[in-house]
Amino acid sequence: MPSAAERTRTLVQSTCSAVLLIPGAAGHRPEQLSPEARAVGPEGEVFLLFPADAPPVRAATHAQDDELPVVLELTDVAPVSVPHRIRGRAWISGWLTCVPGIAEPGRMMLRLEPGAANVDDLWGPGEVDPEEFAAAVPDPLRIHETELLQHLHAAHGDRLRELTALLGTHAGGLVPTRDVAPLALDRFGLRVRFSAGPESCFDARFDFPQPVRDVTGLRREMHRLFEAARS
Repeated sequence: MPSAAERTRTLVQSTCSAVLLIPGAAGHRPEQLSPEARAVGPEGEVFLLFPADAPPVRAATHAQDDELPVVLELTDVAPVSVPHRIRGRAWISGWLTCVPGIAEPGRMMLRLEPGAANVDDLWGPGEVDPEEFAAAVPDPLRIHETELLQHLHAAHGDRLRELTALLGTHAGGLVPTRDVAPLALDRFGLRVRFSAGPESCFDARFDFPQPVRDVTGLRREMHRLFEAARS
């Protein structure tokens, strides 16, 4: 199971949506508070790229003592259609400053120094301190997860449905009667959502014997998983 720090780091370095919550920023449109790009530095600092005239840039420029308290909120939504599509959220609170001189014209790089972080996702809630966040490694499949899940959903629905053979008495004997969809994929395994209707669904986790390191290892483990379901 990935740690809370790993899961938070994965969300920050994935393509999920993000918005910067700033004191006194009420009334701004969400897109004005969403960074165009983000990255994590070697000390765990989060770099956020915004247009030079964006509200976060103006707020950081005029902040007292050159530090602005903010919260970076990340929302992870399943890339395929499933009931209850939000997979998780993470919040990184800290202090925002401008980093002049390293962004392209018309853009400004902002630096968020984390003070604390929380995640609440498919694994459950967790707290993360700045040292844990800085040391954590994001999941190696995060860059490919959206494409892989969409491919599984579109081209291998029959193979996914065969996984019901591995469920046993999962979820109190609830029998999926309508939809089976891949919900999440990481180096530890595949999570599938089985649904008999919007209010009647459950998730099943299919763990790999060993964590995978890349897409090649993932293909091998997925083949083994599907073969186990067929046999």
